[in-house]
Amino acid sequence: MLSPILVRRLTEIFRFLALALVLAGTTFAQVDTGAISGTVKDPSGGVIPGVKVTLTNQDTGLAVSTASGSAGEYIFSPVKIGRYSVSAEMKGFQNVRQNNVTVDVQQRVVVDFTLAPGQAMETIVVNAAPPVLQTQDASVGQVIGERTVDALPLNGRNYIFLAQLSAGVTQGQQDTRGLGGSGSFAANGLRPAQNNYLLDGIDNNVELVDFLNGTHFVVRPPVDAIQEFKIQTNSFSAEFGRSAGAILNATIKSGTNHFHGTLWEFLRNDKFDAANFFENAGGIPKGEFRQNQFGGSVGGPVVIPHLYHGRDKTFFFFDYEGTRTRQAVPYTSTVPTALERSSGYANLSELLSQGDPTCPQNPNATACQMDALGRSTPLGQVFDPSTTRAVFCGVADPVTGLTPQGSACPTGTPAGTPAGFVREPFSGNIIPANR
Repeated sequence: MLSPILVRRLTEIFRFLALALVLAGTTFAQVDTGAISGTVKDPSGGVIPGVKVTLTNQDTGLAVSTASGSAGEYIFSPVKIGRYSVSAEMKGFQNVRQNNVTVDVQQRVVVDFTLAPGQAMETIVVNAAPPVLQTQDASVGQVIGERTVDALPLNGRNYIFLAQLSAGVTQGQQDTRGLGGSGSFAANGLRPAQNNYLLDGIDNNVELVDFLNGTHFVVRPPVDAIQEFKIQTNSFSAEFGRSAGAILNATIKSGTNHFHGTLWEFLRNDKFDAANFFENAGGIPKGEFRQNQFGGSVGGPVVIPHLYHGRDKTFFFFDYEGTRTRQAVPYTSTVPTALERSSGYANLSELLSQGDPTCPQNPNATACQMDALGRSTPLGQVFDPSTTRAVFCGVADPVTGLTPQGSACPTGTPAGTPAGFVREPFSGNIIPANR
């Protein structure tokens, strides 16, 4: 038996959650939504005020109504992207319903009605999708729909690459940061860092470019979680800011009245790859490469057995994608020759030669630099901090007590010769206490 205090607290929590769910439908950001508007007229062209216009989501069953104004106009905004039916009804006129009205990201759809006199029980149903002419704004862009996102092949399952389907968009210049692999793109000649990424209307831009992964966005949902996205390259609305580049506005799927889900596994394996040029030239086997991309998504109405059924009211959507990669990368590097190793690298400072005059302190050096006092010294010379002069072979450093040797003073170097630019580490990697 629950105590009255516990019951009261549970009731308060339930009321709070219910209020949050009710408000959630009206608090989503408006930049990833659209709008439906139009005018209601009679057959003679006269406007009809006070007509009840109802907007119904064909996937979830959610409906909202409004009345036409004094000029016969009505508007629903903001409207979440999806498929809708719009109906108009008024006493003394036939009811009219327009099905299959599709709303895309940032799209203003116009659906006008002409109501003929007749009985209210008579309903005219139009199932064909209405022609959509964009007359509400002058933005230049393209909507990449769910079918395109799912059907086209994508390297790494990165939907950002599909932005290149739009006019004026090209792949971003590849560099050592690997921007080409992130889907980074340039629109109308602007830099990739000037683009603006939005996800469900929320800012999805990194504050600083991710130099490790070469990305300009924070979150990249799986392809199966994308409902659609719109790429706008020019003349977009003043509600967008931040930069002068393109706007990539993506929207995540949401649950419907029916349960839907997907499972996927994509495998890349070196057994199906060709060896690269350097591997073939060196006669070495292909490096190991194993990449697995796996995950799933599921959405539908919220159902709590024997307690709650969210059909037409509450929905959920969940997705997950994991990537596991094992890759051996061949490297090409330069190694010293046997002659360089036997010389102790004593003459490497001469590679920094900038011309005459010949250094008088070291007849073996070919070029000189001037120190702060205008004294001539070999390039790359190591200096004694106590005397500001060169460190000589065979002479103990008055500060560290160490004597230059090894690669700094190759075997056979006369005592008193300025030491090379390489100094041996402290013995045992322990710095003396008097250092």
